[in-house]
Amino acid sequence: MRAVTLAQVPGSPEVTEVEVPRPEAGEVLVKVAASSVNGFDLGTVAGYLQGMMEHRFPLIPGKDFAGTVEAVGEGVEGFAVGDAVFGVDAKAYLGTGSMAQYVAVPAAVGIARRPDGVLVRDAGALGLAGTAAFDGLALLGPLEGSTVLISGATGGVGAIAVQLAAARGARVIATAKSGSESGFVSALTDAEVTVIDYTQDVTAQVRAIAPGGVDAVLHLAGDLAELTALTRDGGAVASALTVPEASEDRKLHTAMIRSNPTADTLSTLAGQVASGALKVSVTAEFDLERAPEAFAAFGAGTVGKIAITVA
Repeated sequence: MRAVTLAQVPGSPEVTEVEVPRPEAGEVLVKVAASSVNGFDLGTVAGYLQGMMEHRFPLIPGKDFAGTVEAVGEGVEGFAVGDAVFGVDAKAYLGTGSMAQYVAVPAAVGIARRPDGVLVRDAGALGLAGTAAFDGLALLGPLEGSTVLISGATGGVGAIAVQLAAARGARVIATAKSGSESGFVSALTDAEVTVIDYTQDVTAQVRAIAPGGVDAVLHLAGDLAELTALTRDGGAVASALTVPEASEDRKLHTAMIRSNPTADTLSTLAGQVASGALKVSVTAEFDLERAPEAFAAFGAGTVGKIAITVA
C-alpha cells in the first residue's frame, strides 16, 4: 500500500510502498479515505516525541482517519466489514499511523461510526482536534455565563473550541491576527465572539473587555504566563502545550489537556457535525501523494484543518 513514511526522526516525510497491516486481536483494519495533519504529526516528524513513545520504523505518521472497515481482528465486537467509521489512532506506539491506504486501530477506543450527513473529508479531520477541544473545555468547568479566552483560535483545535464554548453559553474571547484570520474566527459561529489581535497588546485588549479578568483560559498558543495573569482568582487554565503551574494563592484550577477519544466523545462530535451545529473548518486538501506538501503548509501556518484524501 501507499503510505507516508519516515525513515528516522527528525526526518522528512516521503510517500513509499509498505505492507498492508494485519489487524491483531482487538483491532479493526480500516481502508482509509481521509486523514488530516495535526500538530502532533509535526511533533513526530521533528523528533519531539522521542523518549515519550515507542517509535517503529519505517514510521507512518497520522492520528486522524475516516473510511470503511476492511477486516476485524479476533475478539472484536460491534464493528463489521463495510461499516463507515472515523476516529483517532490510539495505539500506544508510533509507527503504523493513518496517513496510509490502510490502518489497523484498536476497537476499544478511538473509533466510532460515521453518521450520515458527515462528509468523509470532515470526519477525517475531526477526531483529534475535536477531542482535544471537547476535553479541554471540560477541564474549565461549567461554561454558561462565563468569559472564556481561547488562544490559538485559528487552529484545528481552537476553531472547534470556539464553536463548542459559544454553544455552551460562554462569552468567548478568541485570539487571531486582524484581517483574514479574524474573519475566519468570526465566521465559525452565529454567536458573538470577540476577536483580539495577538500581534498587539493582548493584556490591554483583554482587560478592556474583562477588567476583572476572564473566568477561564484555553491555551493553544501564545504566552501562558501572560494568559494566566489575565485569569481571575479562582478561575481555570487548561493548556494543550504544557503543564500550567499551580497557583495556590490565587486558587486557580490548572490542567494539561490529555485527549481521550472515546466512542462517546467521537459520536457526540460527529452528531453535532451531522446536525449542522458544528463545522469542521477544512481550508486545504492534499491527496496522499502530496502529503509532504501538506506538512509544509501546516508548518507555514494555514488556518483551520488541512485534509489528506486517500485514493
